[in-house]
Amino acid sequence: MIYEIKNLLYRYPGGERNVLNGASLTVGEGELLTILGRNGAGKSTLFACMLGLLKPQGGEILLEGRPLPSLSERQIATVSAFVPQSHEPAFDFTVFDYVLMGCAAKVSLLSHPGKAEEERAQRALEQMGISALSHRSYRELSGGERQQVTIARAIAAEPKIILFDEPTAHLDFANQIKVLRIIKTLSEKGYAVAVTTHDPNHALLLGGTVAILDADGRLRTGKCSELITEEVLAGVYGTDVRLRYLPEFDREVCIYPNL
Repeated sequence: MIYEIKNLLYRYPGGERNVLNGASLTVGEGELLTILGRNGAGKSTLFACMLGLLKPQGGEILLEGRPLPSLSERQIATVSAFVPQSHEPAFDFTVFDYVLMGCAAKVSLLSHPGKAEEERAQRALEQMGISALSHRSYRELSGGERQQVTIARAIAAEPKIILFDEPTAHLDFANQIKVLRIIKTLSEKGYAVAVTTHDPNHALLLGGTVAILDADGRLRTGKCSELITEEVLAGVYGTDVRLRYLPEFDREVCIYPNL
């Protein structure tokens, strides 16, 4: 097992409620997990705890069987890579250099990236189909291009799991579909993948395991086909929704009733 999270409690300083309230889940090798919840439900907070960026007030997080607080940032980064919603680097890097930095966790502190790391960065760009962007400035890229480059950086790290925090939040429709296809492909290639989203259709497209974070900070997990129901979604989002089966695509979609 890569991640084991047990009875996690987290409340922001001065907050009136637990954002995470006894949250428990596991993520194993090759597993595809989609975490659903409303905006502000605590999905990003959960990832921050999993990455060691926030310290929970209760519960336990194990990374490959080891307590997360016992691990250094570098040790965490060798196992778990992170793709944020958006990123603005402090300095202007070329795309290649930005991807190359993904190898940093596996380079000793007194060394610089060498040929092996450069080859890893190049393979990641090729895997994403964006080698043509190598010499472009990262800051000059479109939102969709930046997201693909950030995914390439995560791949270059050669992690066991990649955490995607609402990866389609700022993308147009075409780029949303492209990123979801990339996520699905990464899972099929053996990466463990965890994705946060507020859109049930993303979970229905990706399949696999679903975790639903409700307004009280509680987490429910199960198979996508079993957990995503009209009743559950109405409770989570506080609005009337419908699930309809599309035989031509052999899958369900989540739709709104008429406005």
